[in-house]
Amino acid sequence: MFVCLGNINRSAFGHAVAQRHGLASTSFGLATTTGAPATPAARRVAGEMGYSLDEHRATAIADFQRTPGDLLLVMELRHAHRLIARGVPADAIALLGHWARPMHYHIHDPDTLSIEYFRSCFETIQAAVHGLAAELQAGDSPSAKA
Repeated sequence: MFVCLGNINRSAFGHAVAQRHGLASTSFGLATTTGAPATPAARRVAGEMGYSLDEHRATAIADFQRTPGDLLLVMELRHAHRLIARGVPADAIALLGHWARPMHYHIHDPDTLSIEYFRSCFETIQAAVHGLAAELQAGDSPSAKA
C-alpha cells in the first residue's frame, strides 16, 4: 500500500510501478479527496517513463480499508507518524525509500516543483519499488523500515 499526502503524485506512481511488477498493491492519501486525478505533471513524467496515470483516482485514508498483513509504504517519516497516530502498528509501516539505491528516507513531494524534480522523484520511487520487488521475488519478507 503506497501512502503519501494527496495520492496524486508519489503514491499513485509507486502503485503503477508495483502493478508492472505484478505486485498486489493500492495507494491512498492522508490528506486528499477521493476521486481526484493525478496531476498533469505526474501524468506527463509517468508517461515519459512508460507508465500511465491517466486512469488513476485518489483514495482518501477514510475510504481505505487496511487488512492484516498489509505493508504501508510511506514517502516521509511524518506519514508514518500520522498512520501510527491513527492506530496502525509501527511494524506494518515502512519507508519506501529504504529500497532505493542510494537509500532515500525522505521522498519529497514534487507537487508545485519543477518537471526535473518530478523526474528525479519518480526515478527514486521506481528504483525503490524495483528493489522491493527484487526482495519479494527472492523470497524475502520485507520488514518494516520506518
